[in-house]
Amino acid sequence: MKYNRICQILGIEKPVIQGPLSWLTDARLVAAVSNAGGLGVLGPNAGLTAETAVSTPEETAEKMREEIRKTKKLTEKPFGVNLIPTPENDIWTPPILQVIKEEGVKAVVYTGYGDGAIITSLFNELKASGIAIIYRDINPTPENTRLAEKAGADIIVATGFDEGGTLPGTALGTFSIVPLIADSVKSVPVMAAGGIADSRTARAAHALGAKGVFAGSVFIGTEESRVPQSVKDKIINANGLDLLLFRTLPDYYRSLPGKLADKLVSMDKAGASNEELAQTMGGLRGL
Repeated sequence: MKYNRICQILGIEKPVIQGPLSWLTDARLVAAVSNAGGLGVLGPNAGLTAETAVSTPEETAEKMREEIRKTKKLTEKPFGVNLIPTPENDIWTPPILQVIKEEGVKAVVYTGYGDGAIITSLFNELKASGIAIIYRDINPTPENTRLAEKAGADIIVATGFDEGGTLPGTALGTFSIVPLIADSVKSVPVMAAGGIADSRTARAAHALGAKGVFAGSVFIGTEESRVPQSVKDKIINANGLDLLLFRTLPDYYRSLPGKLADKLVSMDKAGASNEELAQTMGGLRGL
């Protein structure tokens, strides 16, 4: 893929990015993806568990530093880190960004949500540090895509409602959102996310105008994934009709069936608020 723009921007061999997956990533998985030619990405809680989680931004940043260094021992290839900045009172991004710069990480997946998600000063700081910006808005639109392009995003991710985990607020499928976003930008390559799990869906994404694929759930079932084998087996043996959909913060969530997921679906049907559902989820630790 020598002439693929995403490969050129990121210094990788295949235009595939592994989604950050929050708690489910660690150095082993990320390094495996990078060693295979894609871009592995450490999620915000990479390597942590409910028992080892820390509570302050500074502690979280140092835990990320540990995971970055573990990843470096397992691969010499590029990898990234996830940033989820907020426009106001953001105490989490500055210390993690400092670690990213000090450790020489060359790419970030910048997750945007809501008004003000595209923070120009943060884009400028990342660009000045030579860090590639992969911008992924939870609710992609032509408008926020053009804003991200203007701010300096290197790559745009167009996420469809077909994805697992946290979903866009607008129920627009991958087949609809990818060409819409691809047609919205002039100079930035677009990647497709949402329901991409094999060569057929990757080829379909390319036909829709994507220059690469951004996939999360498919990596949970890999040998290098840190999740229990019982969960991997569920993922591998499931199809789209098996999945559950329910409301939560920020909008919707899709999950395999299970004790907690079944309870959340029941709460949703009974009229519980998004806030109540999110609180029951326990910050996604239980799913």
